Amino acid sequence: MEGTLKEALECCPVVAAVKDTEGLEKSLGSECTIIFVLFGDVCGIPSIVDKIKEGGKLALVHIDLIVGLSGKEAAVDYIRQFTRADGIITTKPALVKRARELGLCSILRFFVIDSMALENIERQVRQARPDVVEMLPGIIAPKIISRICRSLRVPVIAGGLISEKEDIMAALEAGAVSISTTNEKVWFM
Repeated sequence: MEGTLKEALECCPVVAAVKDTEGLEKSLGSECTIIFVLFGDVCGIPSIVDKIKEGGKLALVHIDLIVGLSGKEAAVDYIRQFTRADGIITTKPALVKRARELGLCSILRFFVIDSMALENIERQVRQARPDVVEMLPGIIAPKIISRICRSLRVPVIAGGLISEKEDIMAALEAGAVSISTTNEKVWFM
């Protein structure tokens, strides 16, 4: 599965991040090949993932945002056992490790808010070994994106606050393999 995720990220540089049912429906009509699920609850997540899979797209569930799932490894087990998700997104390194054990793709999400956060990225990636890293906000200085991309051995997605073609181009030119956004207009650029 890891190869499929990396190939999809390289093939289509825009990932649709959906935060509600309306956004989900719109994302299915986009050319985005990957959809990040940022909403839902434990009862509804299987059907959300099914819609994405039926649309021929990869589904990655932001496990930290699903109501009723805890920050424990059992939440990853639930996603693996009861959904057809291709992988998870999380801010928790232990959940990335569990996803790897279960054969799910994993994206470790970081918020780059200061130099301490920046310094922790490399250490946490070495320990957790995610397939991909997502850093937010995606419109941070290209110099910082470039620094992170050079220091890691995994693909980097720039996410958050990306709303214009120039934002996409700046992130990609700095070394990000892709961008993720909830901005529906960007899905159709």
